[in-house]
Amino acid sequence: MIIGSAVCECIIYDAHSLKDKRSVLQRILTRLRQKFNVSVSEVDYQDVWQRTKIAIVVVTQAKVSTEQELQNALRLIDSFPEIERTITEIEWL
Repeated sequence: MIIGSAVCECIIYDAHSLKDKRSVLQRILTRLRQKFNVSVSEVDYQDVWQRTKIAIVVVTQAKVSTEQELQNALRLIDSFPEIERTITEIEWL
């Protein structure tokens, strides 16, 4: 069993309030959960309007499958024009 995690810092440029940020973030997190076999959550910067840190965790039987699922999830985040992924750290357990 392989556990992979990706922690991404992101900027939401058009967020002018926590409500704006939450609406963008909620859409992204919901889509990730629906489309992929991942656990995902905001793990830092909850009180900052234009910044967030998202953690994505995948558990599969093979490293290749885990890495593929993480990369697909990261590509989905990148497909949203309202958010920019800046720093991403991937870790294997």
